[in-house]
Amino acid sequence: MFKALDLFCCAGGASEGLRRAGFEVTGVDIRPQPHYCGDTFVQADALEFPLEGYDLIWASPPCQAFTAYKRRPSHVAPCQNLIPAVRERLAGLPALTIIENVPGAPLRRNLMLCGSMFDLSVRRHRLFELSFEAIQPTCRHQDQAPRFPPASNRHSLRRTVEVGVWRIPLEVQRAAMGIDWMTREELSQAIPPAYSEHIGRCAMAALDHRPGPP
Repeated sequence: MFKALDLFCCAGGASEGLRRAGFEVTGVDIRPQPHYCGDTFVQADALEFPLEGYDLIWASPPCQAFTAYKRRPSHVAPCQNLIPAVRERLAGLPALTIIENVPGAPLRRNLMLCGSMFDLSVRRHRLFELSFEAIQPTCRHQDQAPRFPPASNRHSLRRTVEVGVWRIPLEVQRAAMGIDWMTREELSQAIPPAYSEHIGRCAMAALDHRPGPP
C-alpha cells in the first residue's frame, strides 16, 4: 500500500479523502487532534517532521494570512505565510507533493476544486500546487439549487451552506461538507474529503505508472 503524509492535518479532511483513494495516511499537526480520522496521528511541527518513506506528501499550511481574517485591527499581529518554507521542504523529494490553500494564496495554481464539482452543498474553492498531473473538473454552481434558509438580511433561499457558524445546525454543515466526525471549529478549517480523494486517485495513477528501479 502506498503511504501518504498529511502535514498540518487538523482533524483530517484531507486525510480521509486520501484514505478513500487507497493510501495509508499519517497525519501531523502541532496541536492535539482528538478527532483525527487517518491511520496514524503524530503531534509534531510540520516544518520539522521527517519526510522520508512516503509516496505522497500533502501540506495545508495555515491560510489565515490569505483569508478574510487578514482584515484584522492594526494592533493584531499579521499571520505568518508558511508556504515558502513548505515549498522549500518539499522541493526535490522523490514523493509526489501537494500544497493546498485558499484563493489569494501565493501558490502555483495547478488545480482548483469546488464543492459543486462533487455534488456537495458548499463551494469552498481551494487551490492546489501539485508535482504531478491531475484532472481539472468544472464548477457546476448552476446545479446547486436554492434550498437552504436565507441569511437574516435576505429573503431568497441560499444555494450553499455556510460552514463554521452557530446559526446553522452542525449536522447540516457536516452533510454539506461530506464529513460526519468534526466539530464546527474543525469543519471551518477543513476541506471536503471529496477534494483529496479526487487528487489522491490522480496520484495513485501517477504512482502506478512511475518507472521502477532499473
